[in-house]
Amino acid sequence: MKAAILNNYAKQGTECVLMDIPTPEPGAGEALIRVTAAGVNPLDNMIVRGEVKLIVPYRTPLVMGNELVGTVEKLGPAAKGFKVGDRVYCRMPLSRIGAFAEYAAVHCSALAKVPDYLTDEEAAAVPLTALTALQALDLLHVREDDTLFISGGTGSFGAMAIPIAKGKGLHVITNGNGRNSERVLALGADRFIDYKKEDYAQSLSDVDGVIDTLGERELPKEFGILRQGGHLVSLRGMPDGEFARRMGMSFVKRCLFSLAGAKMGRMAARRGQHYHFIFVHEDGKGLQEASNLLAARQVKASVDVVFPLAEVNQALQKVAAGGSNGKTVLRIG
Repeated sequence: MKAAILNNYAKQGTECVLMDIPTPEPGAGEALIRVTAAGVNPLDNMIVRGEVKLIVPYRTPLVMGNELVGTVEKLGPAAKGFKVGDRVYCRMPLSRIGAFAEYAAVHCSALAKVPDYLTDEEAAAVPLTALTALQALDLLHVREDDTLFISGGTGSFGAMAIPIAKGKGLHVITNGNGRNSERVLALGADRFIDYKKEDYAQSLSDVDGVIDTLGERELPKEFGILRQGGHLVSLRGMPDGEFARRMGMSFVKRCLFSLAGAKMGRMAARRGQHYHFIFVHEDGKGLQEASNLLAARQVKASVDVVFPLAEVNQALQKVAAGGSNGKTVLRIG
């Protein structure tokens, strides 16, 4: 089978090589997936540059790709929950990625069935962002009727997080460029704040939970609108000791991340608040829950550009350049 291989890390980026490698055999509890589409994410470029080695120390050569859509071709011993011919998708297990290939062996615990209303290319835009949203909401400990603020919720993450949060009964507020207001409100947001006209830090207070998509520079304002004792989850901040413990990392890494995230911890401690960093992991049951919430609202995933597998490096460059209007997708097979 053909697969996109990363042969070495490079801080300035490097190209993947398209190679013929053996088709994997599904092991115990696994399904062999004939891949039809794969999402391309900033995470893929971070892996190429070696920026996640402390979190997940992948060894090269490495088959690249973190989320896929495809059809179950074969089942391994004791594989449960799926049958040959099922259309499935997943966030690849952290321990073994490899979505940029014609076939992938994936443990059934990571898989979910694709909603019928989504094409394969649309579905490729769902697993990573939908699971990030769901896992962030779990960390926030929010309940029905609580208020959630998503910073910069006009991108692909907001497109998944807003309807999922609404499906859980939350009151959702987000901000961004005013040209996106109509689309974001149509997703279910209760309030949209145009950052050019209004500073959310001046108009919001005592929200129950915050999801940060902008990073460290925005955290003081986000903590400022969060209620005392509330929780903030960051997609772009610094990993900390709590994250390392949650991920089951070694004592050394727990110490390293505790030092790295100390600033965030101090910021949160001033009002008894809680800071969490998230690095999304595989979860088939969670993805199925998110899929059901999205299907109930017929949420369409936004696809920007579709490349063939042979142009994987152009796809990675497109994502690295930013400014996308949706997910970049590889068509495979």
